[in-house]
Amino acid sequence: MGLARYVLVRGLLIIPTIIVLYTLVFIVLRVLPGNPVLAALGTKNIPEEQLIAIMKELGLDKPLYQQYFEYLFNFLTGDMGKSMIVRGRAIASDIADKLPATIELSIWAMMFSLAIGVGLGYLAGNSRRESVRNLARLAGSITYVIFIPALGIFLQLLFSQWLRILPSGGRLSTGIYLKPVTGLYTIDSLLQLNLPAFIDAVKHILLPAFTLGLVLSGPFTRLTLNNMVKIRKSKMVTAYYARGVREELVSRHVFRHVLIPVATYAGLQFALLLGGAVLTETTFNWPGIGTYLVDKVMYRDYTAIQAVVIIFAFIVGLTSLIVDVLYALIDPRVRY
Repeated sequence: MGLARYVLVRGLLIIPTIIVLYTLVFIVLRVLPGNPVLAALGTKNIPEEQLIAIMKELGLDKPLYQQYFEYLFNFLTGDMGKSMIVRGRAIASDIADKLPATIELSIWAMMFSLAIGVGLGYLAGNSRRESVRNLARLAGSITYVIFIPALGIFLQLLFSQWLRILPSGGRLSTGIYLKPVTGLYTIDSLLQLNLPAFIDAVKHILLPAFTLGLVLSGPFTRLTLNNMVKIRKSKMVTAYYARGVREELVSRHVFRHVLIPVATYAGLQFALLLGGAVLTETTFNWPGIGTYLVDKVMYRDYTAIQAVVIIFAFIVGLTSLIVDVLYALIDPRVRY
């Protein structure tokens, strides 16, 4: 009951978080200089009467407080609004089309990040040589400061242009048909038992996911390594050795304690993945929500920007809640 009550309270706290972010975005968009309709249309040569008519159609002639509450109420009822660029196009359909691509990329990038970062930190933490640990720390620091587009372009040149074993962009090759179910192509292809589509989807996602995952693996390496070194110096591990516990079991117990801070950081890192995906999607021509948001910001599409920010806030809040629940599963000492 304590965990259920905690989940309910934390779930309700996501609502004020969304409202605060929506308010900030609403204010920032409105204080920017210039007319949003002219920015969306990409021209200033428009008659005054037509400009006024378009603003009235989009509801931009209403008082700001009315625009604020109307959009928030409509969003809560399932209406994300219409695009200011492609007039009449529902924002919900764009997000439903773009968001799964970013989620799939983030999931694969997180798997690469954990495999590389935690794996390297675990191996270095179990090593008795200080030089190995220092090399692991150095590797973690270097990977974290790599510029994503630079690494992405290098990998494109290596695997796409020179070796010609992986595609340089996109999600599927021309001629591969896949009926969308979840929007995650690697999963949809498995659900439909479409092996050629699965192989092709994996080939397309490997480079962007590895690029993003490698860059974000550095903190996991240092976090895993430092905590393993710290725990191995504790009295708990000394007691294990005194009782004659085998090295494999000691490493397993140490690693279980390390998983708690790793899980915490993984939840925060997943939010960064959504932001870092913007650079990755741009580099690899990945049709996700990141590139969609960049395009809408350039044209000041109010409704689209507000919708994407609210969706991002909800995903980050939900991810944080899931990480907190995992505490109780990883560490039996944690109680809510």
